[in-house]
Amino acid sequence: PAVAVYSAVLGIFIPSGGGKWLVEAPYVMQAAIDVKAHLGWTVQIYNAAEALPNLINPFWMIPVLGLVSLRPRDVVGFTFLQFLINAPLVLFMTWLFSKTLQYIPPVLP
Repeated sequence: PAVAVYSAVLGIFIPSGGGKWLVEAPYVMQAAIDVKAHLGWTVQIYNAAEALPNLINPFWMIPVLGLVSLRPRDVVGFTFLQFLINAPLVLFMTWLFSKTLQYIPPVLP
């Protein structure tokens, strides 16, 4: 759950999923190993929470808005409402799913 909150908050200020993960992966995964969290779920939880801020700053929607002749402020109220509804749901589900799999320590070849 801490990874989800961290990813969502940071995603508000840095809206880049792939580039962010490249920088953050080493210490997020080391933290997951330290607390004995399942590594696969850690990555999936990070990805799910990273998508939440896209509802607040909808950069992905700019081309579509140009096609339908709308401005970002015409839709940001709706996307923010979706964020308020989905954020608690996603954070709860990431907490719940993090409890489903056992920790398996990584094995170096």
